[in-house]
Amino acid sequence: MRRINVVCAVIRDGDRIFATERGYGDYKDWWEFPGGKIEEGERPEEALAREIREELATDITVGDHIKTVDFAYPDFDLRLSSYWATVTDGNLTLLEHEAAKWLSFDEFDSVKWLPADKIIVDFIRTTV
Repeated sequence: MRRINVVCAVIRDGDRIFATERGYGDYKDWWEFPGGKIEEGERPEEALAREIREELATDITVGDHIKTVDFAYPDFDLRLSSYWATVTDGNLTLLEHEAAKWLSFDEFDSVKWLPADKIIVDFIRTTV
């Protein structure tokens, strides 16, 4: 089975977390933390900063590692490493996603999370 290594940013502003809605593929209309694939030779933190610039036209400061999740989707195995992040420059402009919203911790269940991201959501809920 094909393995994909990706990173995601849990962008936090006070008690709110930034979530994005996928606009394509098998999981169109599901919600996720923004991020993407780690390229050959990239450190996860570098990949995450690059992906956020490409997807959201925004610069971030990558903070502490939150959790790494291994999840088996039907067509591939995913390793998703999540990091806290804060916006340092830019306005979180959607270049690839269908929609986005800031969610308070109480609103986490108001969207349909991708399965791997849901594991991170549940972890955050119990540790923050």
